[in-house]
Amino acid sequence: MKWRIASNFALRFIAGETIDDAIDTVIRLNSSGYYVTVDFLGEQSISETDAQNSTLEIVHLLERIQSSQVEANVSIKLSQIGLMLGEEFCKHNLIKILNKANETNNFIRIDMEDSSVTDQTLRILLWARTIYVSVGIVIQSYLYRSEKDIEELMEKRVPIRMVKGAYKESYKISFKTKSDVDTNFVRLSQKIISSIKTIHDVGRDEGRFPPVLAIGTHDENLIKKLININNNSGLTKRCLEIQMLYGIRNDLQSHYLEEGYPIRIYLPYGTHWYPYFMRRLAERPANLWFFIKNLFR
Repeated sequence: MKWRIASNFALRFIAGETIDDAIDTVIRLNSSGYYVTVDFLGEQSISETDAQNSTLEIVHLLERIQSSQVEANVSIKLSQIGLMLGEEFCKHNLIKILNKANETNNFIRIDMEDSSVTDQTLRILLWARTIYVSVGIVIQSYLYRSEKDIEELMEKRVPIRMVKGAYKESYKISFKTKSDVDTNFVRLSQKIISSIKTIHDVGRDEGRFPPVLAIGTHDENLIKKLININNNSGLTKRCLEIQMLYGIRNDLQSHYLEEGYPIRIYLPYGTHWYPYFMRRLAERPANLWFFIKNLFR
């Protein structure tokens, strides 16, 4: 973390270390036409103090989003606000975030973590929506269980971001090959699109935010397939939100923005940038090669 080359390169993927850095970047992205989801980096808090400090930071972030009048919502990880220290402690912190989200009229997306906490995460999600309805979830297409989870979530009209999944999981509970994960991604997304069409047809949306399918992917083949499915279903472009990580596939981001699709940039910030930076290097060889070239320069 003391290498200047590493911190400078990491700024390709994060806004910076402070809320001010995040808001400045949101303003720039909004001015170009992008929506934003802000993520305060950190997970797996092992002390109550760390969890409480993270909760306070997220509350302050919601306040700054409102006062700055930017278009951004907030993504959180339950392990960051105390899930590893007990569900009740996590709920105690989450209530503070939900109350502030309600006060500032914002949306909270709960990120999905590894499979060891999937049941807890979904249980807390449904509890959270009894307090504040504008809370969504992330579902990972590489898990076998996701189809059943989606069916239950769509019955309750929970907003979903579909992703492939980034945690190392046993093949007993997850698909082995990329092609199987991709196929399931499309199949589950199609289920969500069908459910959204029903909601639009009968006007049953009960939340403050319109029902949309958010797809978190940089895979252009998947994006094209979901665009075709969305179009064939009769839904408008606004019902399919394409979400991409800050600093990755800027070419695709601008292309689909010009095509008229809502593009939301997942924007991390915070001092815990190193593990996030390493994941970005690990998942895409082009990122690693770019880093090495700049290191030798």
